Amino acid sequence: MPSKRTARPPDGLPNGNLDDVNRTILRALADDPRQSTAELARTVGMSAPAVRERVGRLERAGVIRGYRLDVDPAAIGLPVTAWVRIRPGPGQLPKLADLAQRTPQVSECHRISGEDCFLLKVHVPAVAELEGVLDAFLLFGQTTSSFVVATPVEPRTPGI
Repeated sequence: MPSKRTARPPDGLPNGNLDDVNRTILRALADDPRQSTAELARTVGMSAPAVRERVGRLERAGVIRGYRLDVDPAAIGLPVTAWVRIRPGPGQLPKLADLAQRTPQVSECHRISGEDCFLLKVHVPAVAELEGVLDAFLLFGQTTSSFVVATPVEPRTPGI
């Protein structure tokens, strides 16, 4: 199963590296991806057309993969978050990946190294609701769950 992540140097950027201006743009967009080009231009001290071109170049290069909505699962009735590691049975990798894709409680699925092959982030309304989710995955392998108690470091943009 192919990964959506690739280790490639960004096209259209000098030597595949980010300069200080590009890093400043990325930090500003990480803080507020909805800000206008004019606001972003003021932040980096450049003209709006120059900033628009840089942002476009970062998008075309695959550095900026998209702009996402961040929803608090607890605010929509899903206060329980668990990380689930799965050790698949023989020949079950594709079935597990497909099941994770089709399971709405799964917000993330990562193929990992080690004894386990998948790491899932699961959101449910109550601990008891996790049982049904796990049962579906148990058809294809062994699961190990850990509940999130607190998140001292929120997800953040790497490398900027």
